[in-house]
Amino acid sequence: MKRNLLAAACSLLGYWACAQSGISAELKTEYIPFSSYIRPEDSTKTNSKSDFKRADLNFSIPLSMKKDSSGRVKAWSLLLSGSYAKMNHKEYEKQLFPDQMLNAQAGILHMRPLGKKWSMMITASVGVYTDLEQISSDDVLGQGGMLFIRHFNPNLALGVGPVLTTAFGVPMILPWIYFDWKTNGKIKFNINFPEGMEAGYLFSDKFALKAVVNLSGMTVERNKDGKSFLLGYQQITAGLRPEIKLNDKLSLRLTGGTALLRSFSENDRKIKSIFKDKKIQDPRFASTFYAAVSLRWNLP
Repeated sequence: MKRNLLAAACSLLGYWACAQSGISAELKTEYIPFSSYIRPEDSTKTNSKSDFKRADLNFSIPLSMKKDSSGRVKAWSLLLSGSYAKMNHKEYEKQLFPDQMLNAQAGILHMRPLGKKWSMMITASVGVYTDLEQISSDDVLGQGGMLFIRHFNPNLALGVGPVLTTAFGVPMILPWIYFDWKTNGKIKFNINFPEGMEAGYLFSDKFALKAVVNLSGMTVERNKDGKSFLLGYQQITAGLRPEIKLNDKLSLRLTGGTALLRSFSENDRKIKSIFKDKKIQDPRFASTFYAAVSLRWNLP
């Protein structure tokens, strides 16, 4: 769960950057074909298999924006996002994983400069994280964070701050670390921790080819024997991504590669579960093919 929160927070930074030019949005679809379930007790690859299909839709809507004499921006933005995943399962003795997952949230983001080299970002959101079997108040989770960012130069930034989340049943604070580095010129290299990294070549203003590694996930609340549990899904993917700029407002991204890791983790929404050593590995799946299509647009 902690990884999911950090990845979402890094995505908010990207939305804020796009929001400087107006409303921005992204529609993304992902597909991972059936791959074998690896039993956690003995790391044995079984005949049981699951696939994964997901659609994401994200909006960033600027509410207010001001620039100081140095061109630094103070902005408020409304963030809306939704992710729906569908999984099919074959040859399981009993159902271990959900057929569907839905994460939908709304939030506010504020960013402002603090001197010449520093800036601050504050975000707060609330959302529904459910397997759609039984939606209740336990499926509603809130989170918020404050990040202090040091801008060493236009291409390098490092931030740290606290994240407040109710994902574990009671409000608790987790650390938030943000690192962003990119290069100029035709050869592009970018690290955005913990969301991912990419390296590529800009052939023209309208076409680039990149090698990418991305981390993402989802969280759902489930009820087992009258108790509330959180089930977290994580995946690490790697591949090649052609990026095509269709016009000034619209761009297309196509990704093909490998799902290096797909796994589930479960906790009983108690704080001590974060620090508890696991006796066995998390349930996971064998590596297989990965494909994604993303359409991004910005309105003036």
